Amino acid sequence: MIRLHNNKTRVKQDFTPIDAKNVRIYVCGPTVYDRAHLGNGRPVVVFDTLYRLLRHVYGENHVTYVRNFTDVDDKINASALARQQAGDPRSLEVLIRERTEETIGWYHADMDALGALRPTLEPRATEYIGAMIAMIETLIAKSHAYAAEGHALFRVRSYKDYGALSGRSVDDMIAGARVEVAPFKEDPMDFVLWKPSSEAEPGWDSPWGFGRPGWHIECSAMSYELLGASFDIHGGGLDLQFPHHENEIAQSCCAHPEADFAKIWMHNEMLQVEGKKMSKSLGNFFTVRDLLDQGYAGEVIRMVYLGTHYSKPMDWTADKAAQAKKTLDGLYAAVGEVELDMSLAPDPKVLAALQNDLNTSAALTELLELAKRGDARVLKRTAVLLGLLQMRQSGWIAQSQPSVDLAPYAARVTELRAQAQQSKDFAALDAMKAALTAAGVEVRMSKAGVDLVAGAGFDAGKLEGVL
Repeated sequence: MIRLHNNKTRVKQDFTPIDAKNVRIYVCGPTVYDRAHLGNGRPVVVFDTLYRLLRHVYGENHVTYVRNFTDVDDKINASALARQQAGDPRSLEVLIRERTEETIGWYHADMDALGALRPTLEPRATEYIGAMIAMIETLIAKSHAYAAEGHALFRVRSYKDYGALSGRSVDDMIAGARVEVAPFKEDPMDFVLWKPSSEAEPGWDSPWGFGRPGWHIECSAMSYELLGASFDIHGGGLDLQFPHHENEIAQSCCAHPEADFAKIWMHNEMLQVEGKKMSKSLGNFFTVRDLLDQGYAGEVIRMVYLGTHYSKPMDWTADKAAQAKKTLDGLYAAVGEVELDMSLAPDPKVLAALQNDLNTSAALTELLELAKRGDARVLKRTAVLLGLLQMRQSGWIAQSQPSVDLAPYAARVTELRAQAQQSKDFAALDAMKAALTAAGVEVRMSKAGVDLVAGAGFDAGKLEGVL
């Protein structure tokens, strides 16, 4: 029996799915304007491990895991506008789409490197604008929301249980909350469901005018469309508990009062680096790609994440990474070249640790004990529950070897870039970048020049004919 700590009820409880034939989980995904930093990787690994456990217990075809991409955001808009102002002749819509496509590609490559399975569904907010408008209309019809000056806003005080997740009353939250003061609000705590867009901003037609959705309504609409009014587990980082998750609950429960929305809420704690909050000003800010490029294997990063229970603050240190590498070297030596056999039962002690509120640190301890007992086939099968030992020992050793020389490809991109800047025809450059990306090569262009980096999914064979 799986037992999970429910942040809404504040107790650990037996997990009983609504439908054992379709266990449903929703996790808030990234806003795709830049690289995923080290803290962003933690919920991916936490909920990937939960996903693996649920698939093992209920069957891989009986779990639906949804993680969204937020591709409607002011930072994305600002990035596209800056490129346009710098001389890129293409429309804002094209530049926004290119930026989000590129960032989603980065995200997939980086999370793949961490050994994370792709979710069942990865909806983009822009694909569900109609569903968001419909939900807002329902909330207005039920007097839980109102329109004002091109906006639609949620009436927080219309939902009596607001604050139950974070454990605070509405009045207590006002002073410390990140609320936007606006004259058209009925109450300072009311939050935006829809806001107007200028002609220079992306937007959609709606009953309240040309505009775009607020952040919170996105996940409520997408989870409803893909998982239904009630589903099993909602996850994300603790930083999302308020206001994002609190607002999701209010919207969804008011739009569908007959349902439960999410039965269990799980939040992973935050991440530090060498005992300090990760910050660019402190020089300890790392993206996942930074660490991969520095030579840290994705499995090493994953093992450091797994070494701390998801509900506890995690500290990334160079010493922990070195120890994780040493431990993985030993585990790979123990499994050697054995093939993965999914028909085998995983070690019961490792499984029991995971079923006890996803206790990954205890599971790792049991995994090391299993390695001492010398059954390589069971060790490899069991490690897969944790997303580890996913290659052969020879592959583990070979991944640190130098790859193909990318200098000729960088020179060609530089040449095409110069031509495009003169002709304003970017077709050939875009085609070259697309071919490199398809081969698992990241293309970085700046004023300093062009830099190509082979990612975890690099396939040299796909470079044939690119030059």
